[in-house]
Amino acid sequence: MTPEVFLPGQTVVRREIMRGEPWIAIPQVCVQDDGDLLVTYTPGGTPLAYPATGTFPVGEHPWKAAGSRRWRGHGRLELHWTGVEHSLFLFWDGPERAFQGWYFNLEDAPRRTPMGFDTLDHELDVWWAADAETYEFKDVAEFEETGPARYPGRMAQIRAEGARIAGLLDAGKLWWDKSWADWTPDASWEPRDVPAGWESVAFEAR
Repeated sequence: MTPEVFLPGQTVVRREIMRGEPWIAIPQVCVQDDGDLLVTYTPGGTPLAYPATGTFPVGEHPWKAAGSRRWRGHGRLELHWTGVEHSLFLFWDGPERAFQGWYFNLEDAPRRTPMGFDTLDHELDVWWAADAETYEFKDVAEFEETGPARYPGRMAQIRAEGARIAGLLDAGKLWWDKSWADWTPDASWEPRDVPAGWESVAFEAR
């Protein structure tokens, strides 16, 4: 039975489903969850899990090809809203843990599972650096190159979500609490392990 909400400190597995197959899994920590806004944290050193088998119609996850096995740095905070086709990532850097900016990650709206949630990164992103007056689009060329195979029939919809985000930012409308930039993780939160059998947990394919 899928839980209605996750509890703070509970392991939440972020899993990406590509063309009907698990593509990557990242065990995260639940920061807060009210059933609408789910906030998760990926501690530095968190293992990245890739499926051992599959047909991989668009190839295996590019992080696997690059040899990435663990998350590096201070960790990543993610804000996910029910039914919303993007999440908001927050990053920090350096010994003083300086806030780097807001990263609007276009992706499938979260689909909850008994162990976490499923999504799929859409390649196209909007980045608003902490020291910048405005935002910029990222990975536009990469999206146009990989999109037809990764998101067949969905590219116009994904572009529209990017335009919607830009329009809200242009209008000065913020849908998140900017105080998250000052957030710090619980010192006891260590990297989590991916649960055994993560690949076989039932999922809904887009």
